[in-house]
Amino acid sequence: MIVPLTGLQYEIEAGQYQATVTELGAGLRELCFRGQPVIAGYRADELPPAAAGELMAPWPNRVDGGRYVFGGTGYQLALTEPARANAIHGLTRWRAWTVVRQDADAVLLRSAPHGQEGYPFCLEIEAEYRVDAATGLQVTVTARNRGSHAAPYGTGSHPYLTVQTPSVDGCELTLPAESWLPMNDRGIPSGPPEPVEGTPYDFRRARAIGDTVLDHALTGLSRDGDSRAWAYLAADGEAGPRVGLWAGEGYRWLQVFTADPLGPDRRRKAVAIEPMTCPPNAFVTADDLLVLQPGEDVAHSWGIGAC
Repeated sequence: MIVPLTGLQYEIEAGQYQATVTELGAGLRELCFRGQPVIAGYRADELPPAAAGELMAPWPNRVDGGRYVFGGTGYQLALTEPARANAIHGLTRWRAWTVVRQDADAVLLRSAPHGQEGYPFCLEIEAEYRVDAATGLQVTVTARNRGSHAAPYGTGSHPYLTVQTPSVDGCELTLPAESWLPMNDRGIPSGPPEPVEGTPYDFRRARAIGDTVLDHALTGLSRDGDSRAWAYLAADGEAGPRVGLWAGEGYRWLQVFTADPLGPDRRRKAVAIEPMTCPPNAFVTADDLLVLQPGEDVAHSWGIGAC
């Protein structure tokens, strides 16, 4: 049996939605509506390009120099972004996850408790992907502390939304964020959040992306009656397709990335809208960082739908 680089492929569907989740990292490799992709996917025998569809845990985004202090003890993580000397996107995205249950419309995967150098804590993490004929995809990520010590924790996911245009420049973007986080050239916060008012990062009302370059964390999210913060990417024109991503309660940040540094086949072809529970470098700053006590668990949900 030949196994692709991303391991076993778990296909789920409901109505006109189809999704494929991978054994590798419990990643979202494909999501389609009416046969058309609503995220930028990739081949089963290809590693996720630029973190496409990856689940990030036990931290999202970056840790400056991979160094942090927790409970009075200093730790050093592997520098998985060597060009910038950072630890990036957590520890579970390159691990094989175990399937717990698969139905026609849902799959539940688990990463068993483990400690790693730089993160000597035992978190069990589960990811459930479920599609609904009416509402689309819902992802629920649950972390449980199976160890004997308190553990720092954050999570995020990295889908690239697409409306199948040659470039995102003419697309309209809506982001429900009041503030943006200044960062240095290594992707590490360089100051506190600032208002989006009067900046290129103000997409509280739908407007064309144009030549705006985005690789920013945004917060101060406005929410609907179900405590969901909605972001939208729409093709130019009222008749064009539109994709919405919602971030449930507990996801306080959205990292938005127009993919400018990527190669010509992916540069500005889609927009990554990444729900995160905490900002970049939270292991160092403790901003919105969760601390799970032994036996404690926490769950977060987000989703994508065509609209």
